[in-house]
Amino acid sequence: MIQLLFFGITQDIVKQHKIDLKIEKSILVSELKSMLFKQYPALKKFSTFAVAVNEKYATEDTLINDNDVVAIIPPVSGG
Repeated sequence: MIQLLFFGITQDIVKQHKIDLKIEKSILVSELKSMLFKQYPALKKFSTFAVAVNEKYATEDTLINDNDVVAIIPPVSGG
């Protein structure tokens, strides 16, 4: 089980701040993104969102393991 935390517009899209997701085996960040895009197609508009695993920014090939905490962080625009 991993804990997904959503922030900003991504939280609005999934309508939750936190989701517990059961995984059978370790997965890559890219695999998680694919799963999220299938379940929440509106997230594709924000495909540049950042992912952090256990409070460290992750790349597409970062491995997510059981009991990890994964944050989905939308792009931030300044002004």
